[in-house]
Amino acid sequence: QVQLVESGGGLVQAGGSLRLSCTASGSILSINSMGWYRQAPGKQRELVATITRAGYTNYADSVKGRFTISRDNAKYTVYLQMNSLKPEDTGAYYCKVVQWTDTFWGQGTQVTVSS
Repeated sequence: QVQLVESGGGLVQAGGSLRLSCTASGSILSINSMGWYRQAPGKQRELVATITRAGYTNYADSVKGRFTISRDNAKYTVYLQMNSLKPEDTGAYYCKVVQWTDTFWGQGTQVTVSS
């Protein structure tokens, strides 16, 4: 099993910034993709950004140019730098890690953007 611990959420005004972190621990063999998803109240969970072990990134259109995903393979940590935050970015942000054919999720960290 792989455990994920997220941090960095909080309350911020529109236009502000937050940085999320997610660190993996436990039975780590070879983590492939790491990423962030979010879920707003009453909506389905959606992709925010992913990054492969080689550093290839993928972003949702709604966050391109504002969010940056990065990872530190030595620390088994993935980051999400969120700039120019908007009220529609509000939601619970979940870290997702893929190792071989197994997928692991963090428990989520709340991001609230006030207008």
